[in-house]
Amino acid sequence: MGETNKKIEPTDSDILSDPPKTCHDNPRLFSKEDRLSLTGNDLELDTFQSRSFEVDLEHQAVLAADIENGANGSNTAHQQHAFNADENVKPLTPKTSLPPFGRGRPYPPQITNPDDYLVDFEGPDDPWFPQNWSSWQKFFIGAILAFTCLSSTFDSAVFSASASSIAKHFRVSLEVATLSSSLYIAGYALGPLIWGPLSELYGRRLPIILGMFGFSIFSTAVAVSKDLQTLMICRFFSGVFGSSPLIIVAAAFSDLYDNRTRGIAIAIFAQMVFLGPLIAPFIGGFIVRSYLGWRWTAYIPAIMGYTATLLTIFFLNESYPPVILATKAKELRHELSNWAIHAKLEEADVGIRELIVNNFSRPLQMLIKEPLILAVTVYLSFIYGLLYCFLSEYSSIFQGVYGMAPGLGGLPLFGIVVGLVIAASYMVYTNGAYNTRLDANNGIPIPEWRLPPVVVGGVLFSAGLFWLGWTGFTSSIHWIVPTLSGLFTGAGLLIIFIQLFNYLIDTYLMYAASALAANTICRSLVAASFPLFSRQMFANMGIQWASTLLGCVSAVLVHSIPVLFLMYGKHLRKKSHFAPVRDGS
Repeated sequence: MGETNKKIEPTDSDILSDPPKTCHDNPRLFSKEDRLSLTGNDLELDTFQSRSFEVDLEHQAVLAADIENGANGSNTAHQQHAFNADENVKPLTPKTSLPPFGRGRPYPPQITNPDDYLVDFEGPDDPWFPQNWSSWQKFFIGAILAFTCLSSTFDSAVFSASASSIAKHFRVSLEVATLSSSLYIAGYALGPLIWGPLSELYGRRLPIILGMFGFSIFSTAVAVSKDLQTLMICRFFSGVFGSSPLIIVAAAFSDLYDNRTRGIAIAIFAQMVFLGPLIAPFIGGFIVRSYLGWRWTAYIPAIMGYTATLLTIFFLNESYPPVILATKAKELRHELSNWAIHAKLEEADVGIRELIVNNFSRPLQMLIKEPLILAVTVYLSFIYGLLYCFLSEYSSIFQGVYGMAPGLGGLPLFGIVVGLVIAASYMVYTNGAYNTRLDANNGIPIPEWRLPPVVVGGVLFSAGLFWLGWTGFTSSIHWIVPTLSGLFTGAGLLIIFIQLFNYLIDTYLMYAASALAANTICRSLVAASFPLFSRQMFANMGIQWASTLLGCVSAVLVHSIPVLFLMYGKHLRKKSHFAPVRDGS
């Protein structure tokens, strides 16, 4: 028993002569300012990965100027390091008074070289590094993450099919019942302020578990609600918790895939974001008309959420490199009884409250001061709002004009789904051409390279709106004709979103997360308002003229914002306080 409980004291050689080595010599890669940058949405999440894994070995000289760029994914990793690896470094501020050490003893001397005890990856081939995991493992993790995202976005629209039943059950107007869908989407606006900071401090896995479990609980509460107030409140919080995968999944994909394949992974993620609202009305319509009733439009998302929670708990590995290194440091501390061993994440003197406050103020500040962000946010908010406006328009056309039942009336939305698939295939096809152009420019991306596809996508989207309105207002035209308009709107939708997201990332680099957070908050609030007036708009203006109005607004936006940025984007970037210019100017 005495031998078992005997403490193993570290020798001098354990502590001083042979400290753990890192794969680089840079003593400061995780400043406090870096930790305050929100990992909110999706494509920019190499930021902190690059801080903890700076591949600057001599045989990796091909990564010119410490810049690692992606084709259709995040391009911020080594670029951000090149900009602020040194100037943003600030030591932690010591407290003015310290508690006594105990037993009257003096404080021990400080470690002379704390960076010698800094845990890091061994190099570009370290098996601990998520991008070096096996293809099968990354595919399995990606499938789980995609399912969590699909569960959330599916619930954002499946409940819309039960609006009439809810209005009848609680004896309220249809507009009040529609508010249940709007409140859910409004909950998405609160997500970046919560889940982004949590993912920075605790990694990807824990926020997704908490988010999906909370989403499932509140969806269950919606299903069993006895009064309208409970239903509305629970729908809002279901959206808040359900926004977790929308904020974190793209970040996890950035952890798992390198810059040459990340664009494809992000395109798949975007498909899940749009696929949920498009297939939900079709499924929800059949549920409401069956013996199950409207409550099962909440039970089924809850079941999906519980399933996603269990899959995440048992099969999802942590993919955030700083948290992986912190776990590694903890294991080494206990195994070697050397308490000086640590990871950079453990040095960060940043709390969750400070992160949330900063992540609220900086996006708001950038939204007001940066015309690039403001214009892109207006455009994407309009496009994203139309995604939920389609639910009312397709219902008015295929149920109102063509007399289809609620379930069958959702089938034409699959035209948009096919358009999404076509757009994703196009982006995969052009991935190689972008890489070639990137290599020819020494690996430095020019943000304006992203804009020509946006113009094409905007033209397709606008054309689809006109097509849908002027072929769907009368039953004398076969229903397949307005259905085919979805090929244009779906393709344009995905191209616009992916390319403009990448444009913001390439432009703002280390502040891309805040730019995308501002965009996500505004986009969700605008989308939440569209279901409240879209039904009345199509009823009062007529399907053809309401669609014409939307198509004209879309045409004006696509011929102003992307085109103007093509001509003056570089000039605006040079005047920006947040956008570093690295394209030779």
